[in-house]
Amino acid sequence: MAVQEARDGAGAAHEGGCACGDCPHGARAGHRRAVAAFLLMRDEFAAGQGLPAAVAHSASASRQWVSEELTQSAELVAARGRAEGEAWLARLWRRTAGAVWAAVVLLLLAQALTAIGAGWTAARTAGLLAAVLVGGALTAASWFHRARGGVLAPVVGEDNRLSTSRAVAAVWVLFVVYAVLVLVGRLAAASDHAERDALISGLELARGAGVVTVLAVVCGIAVLVRRVVGLRVQGQRLQKVRADRPRAADLLTDDAGRGTFADIQYVVIGAVAVAFAAVRLARRPDQLPDLPWGLAVLVLVSAATYLAGKYAEGGRAVILSVVRAREAGELDGPIRTGDDIEIRGTGFVPPGAQAADRLSRMVVRIGPVNVHVPLVPVAGGFSNPTDTVLTVPVPADVEPGRVEVQVVTAAGVETNRYAIDVLD
Repeated sequence: MAVQEARDGAGAAHEGGCACGDCPHGARAGHRRAVAAFLLMRDEFAAGQGLPAAVAHSASASRQWVSEELTQSAELVAARGRAEGEAWLARLWRRTAGAVWAAVVLLLLAQALTAIGAGWTAARTAGLLAAVLVGGALTAASWFHRARGGVLAPVVGEDNRLSTSRAVAAVWVLFVVYAVLVLVGRLAAASDHAERDALISGLELARGAGVVTVLAVVCGIAVLVRRVVGLRVQGQRLQKVRADRPRAADLLTDDAGRGTFADIQYVVIGAVAVAFAAVRLARRPDQLPDLPWGLAVLVLVSAATYLAGKYAEGGRAVILSVVRAREAGELDGPIRTGDDIEIRGTGFVPPGAQAADRLSRMVVRIGPVNVHVPLVPVAGGFSNPTDTVLTVPVPADVEPGRVEVQVVTAAGVETNRYAIDVLD
């Protein structure tokens, strides 16, 4: 399908939307065509096709030429991806604003249906007015942050992914604000002194201690996680690469798109607790939701698990060994200039850096010489580089003797130095 799209789009760059990246539809079409062209090129090179005769006779020369061609195509894909991400964020604010007001309409319908037989009450009016005020505030914030995703802007992290801790904290903040506005509306409409005193007493800490505790903890977790991640990145104990755009799956997965237990349980338990608190507010709109301490402690345990997961994730990229790469039928021998070396270790490819443009940024320092890791295509991906093994040539500029080998990953993290002996 990608091959067919690349061939069909070769001479029709402006059909169905401009591919120059100036408009949202064109940015998306341009990115899709660039991806299709890259996949077509990679699969052709993996099958041994498309090599010029000038380099076909030399394995090292053909590998270097293929790597350079793939790198240039991958850089174009990355540029198109960034353009699509920016265009997607620019038009997202309308969708988020529409979703906010759709939620307000759903609340109105729910209140109208439940009012049948029971009658319309002041609490229903206060709840609807509170929803309108919150929706208006979110819409205004969405417009001011329209270039950064609208309502989602505060929960997008520095790596351009949705932050689980910020999203959970934002939901609790919005719920507590809505609950307080409901009480404010009830208080403004109350005419009896006893009713007003009852509403004011509903704001006492004894009534909402569970909700207040959970709110304080999840907000503290959001701030602490940002600090923890920043310090771990600066200390090279965690590798982070920037995403093209945020996705809803970011709330439940790591940077590589794999589901993580810590994030999933934090989101699920938090959602259950918010749903329970919302039902309590609907039943008792004259006070803050009295979240039971059992449920509140469950949320606190979930938050502690999430924080522990943030401390445990990641790790340093490490070189474990360096050996001379030998092809089938080749004699064993020491490492010499011109030979390929195989670097074995862990953490060479950071989570989220599996794309070709990220892989092409990996560098191996052999003494004073920086060697870019060549991309070796195979069907459906690359055999080099990988997270545990890198293969690079020893250039002629490396002086014979004892030299140190060091890997620089796509996230800019440097591994430990490993000494090898290079013979003339």
